Amino acid sequence: MKFFEVKNKTEKSFDLYFYGDIVKDSLYKWTEEEKCPKEVTELLEQAGGKDLNIFINSDGGSVTAGLAIYHQLKRYAGKKTVYIDGIAASIASVIAFAGDNIIMPENTYLMIHKPHGGIMGNADDCRRYADVLDGIEEIILNIYEENTKEGINREKIKEMLSAETWLNGVQAAEVFNVEVTAENKAVAYLTDENKLSFEAHTKMDKLLKSKLELIKIKGVKNESTRV
Repeated sequence: MKFFEVKNKTEKSFDLYFYGDIVKDSLYKWTEEEKCPKEVTELLEQAGGKDLNIFINSDGGSVTAGLAIYHQLKRYAGKKTVYIDGIAASIASVIAFAGDNIIMPENTYLMIHKPHGGIMGNADDCRRYADVLDGIEEIILNIYEENTKEGINREKIKEMLSAETWLNGVQAAEVFNVEVTAENKAVAYLTDENKLSFEAHTKMDKLLKSKLELIKIKGVKNESTRV
């Protein structure tokens, strides 16, 4: 089954699925479900301006790829309705805010945190990279701030990023402009395979490190920036 394609094509709308990690390009793909900006470009060309139903169940991934996808979707002419089926974590939460409407069942999650990444170099290189991460955080903060409820200020969102904040549908609707619906019993987003829980996600660095080791073996550049 392909998880990123036009489904249920009608005269007025297309269904679009983000059901894997967000990666820079095909060199970084480990599974068919992981998607990159080039694929989004091709898909939106097929959609031809018709309304989009965008379904998200993603841990996030590359910040630069995610921002590119966010801007592609923002520019898209058709109406965009985003449905969070399980989780929109990290940069996937940014992609979600490209929608004109965001719908979250009570038992789905939005997770936001500070961008993180890795670099090899001397002390000066590391300090410069910290500045880069701070700059990325400001870009992401701008997007979140544009979608907050009245009374939620930028400093509040910044605190939530620093704390790595998990919001179920009800909690997300208190902070962001999302529509919360009844509990979704059809989507098992906490699976035995990915063990996507509060504790598991904070330990994803272990998985990232193992991926980076394999990337080194494949000869692909090992720098990464993720949110």
